[in-house]
Amino acid sequence: MRFTTRAVALVAAVALTGPGLAACSSGTGTQTTLTWFINPDGGGSSPTGGGQTQLAAECSQASGGEYTIRVEQLPNEASDQRQQLIRRLAAHDSGVDIMSLDPVVVPEFAEAGYLVDVPEQHRQDFTADRVQGSLDASQWKGKLVAAPFWANTQLLWYRKSVAQQAGLDMTKPVTFDMLIDASKATGRDIAVQGKRYEGYTVFVNALIAGAGGSIVENEGAAAADTQLGLDTPAGQRAAQLIHDLAHSGVVGPAMSSMNETTSLNMFQDDASSGFMLNWPYVYAAMKENGVPFMDDIAWTTYPRVDADKESAPPFGGIELGVNSASQKQELAWKAIQCITSEQHQKTYMLGTGNPASRSAVFDDPEVREQFPMADAIRTSLDSAVQRPRTAYYGDLSTAIQRTWSPPDAVNPATTPRESTELILKVLRGEALL
Repeated sequence: MRFTTRAVALVAAVALTGPGLAACSSGTGTQTTLTWFINPDGGGSSPTGGGQTQLAAECSQASGGEYTIRVEQLPNEASDQRQQLIRRLAAHDSGVDIMSLDPVVVPEFAEAGYLVDVPEQHRQDFTADRVQGSLDASQWKGKLVAAPFWANTQLLWYRKSVAQQAGLDMTKPVTFDMLIDASKATGRDIAVQGKRYEGYTVFVNALIAGAGGSIVENEGAAAADTQLGLDTPAGQRAAQLIHDLAHSGVVGPAMSSMNETTSLNMFQDDASSGFMLNWPYVYAAMKENGVPFMDDIAWTTYPRVDADKESAPPFGGIELGVNSASQKQELAWKAIQCITSEQHQKTYMLGTGNPASRSAVFDDPEVREQFPMADAIRTSLDSAVQRPRTAYYGDLSTAIQRTWSPPDAVNPATTPRESTELILKVLRGEALL
């Protein structure tokens, strides 16, 4: 899963006051200083970089001294971000006020009591004009437990000349089988993510959902009561499609080595590029890389698994949560209201390339100029499917990656069953990953 347009290794720990930066002071200042743990983004630690640090600076200044926001940068990898936050939250660390959260940890943190429900006075603002994917990601068991910040989804990127040569009408929905046939007919590749990592779980989940199923069938159930939808017709259809892709000869030298970056590299190769599944950041990356056929690149929403079923685009992004151990919860929600304003969502989208969760931002002329695919992103975000919403997501994802890898070994007759057996054993404490 890709969360940023570029990684930033420097850990930011700056207190933002008024128009400039200052060290966090002692005394009364600490009562109004909020600490926001952020994921790395394209803005880095610069208060003018267009990222979360800039939003913290601007909201601190706009508060008129009511609060200042100090940012702490989390590690680059989502799993490491989770580990660092879990240690602090489990210790009831009141030094954590606001957190930028990967959507998959929201159920886990809410179930453990680490997140404060969004107060009634803020719910309207945090739910109005939001894409559906962000609203779904911010709730747990019927309660709004986080505020939508930014949202992400994958699109189908393609060469217009290749689609035309293959006779595909890209104004209509296309299926994976149609893309495989088109790639074979034109001698071009389909770039997908099949490496053993989180992005592969994202792909498997999208295929199962696109086949009409779901990996977890009873969201919110206890570990021992969890019911899985892997060994079902939908799971078997997804496994068949992965098998077909891996053996198609049109996914590059090895589907098992493909992540977002290698997918982009493959698509940028003029000799082989045909189709690619990837996040919106790739458009700016291709322009920056000087891809000579930019005029031949187009995009549409995620492919269908079957022609008679709607596609299930992946969902990613960040939600903002407030620590239940924080002693400044109301100030934290006020800050989040500023951080997620329409203007700041626009600033963040233009500055980092990460799409907004507010629908109106996609109509802004500056946004549409930088993101000509804005309508496709918004449409996809409104129909995007969450990864399995469970407090045990980490174990589930790891088990899927283990049993569905490598892609060329996936067998629709056995892989769904084997992954089901392993996950259930892990959840019941009968096996370790």
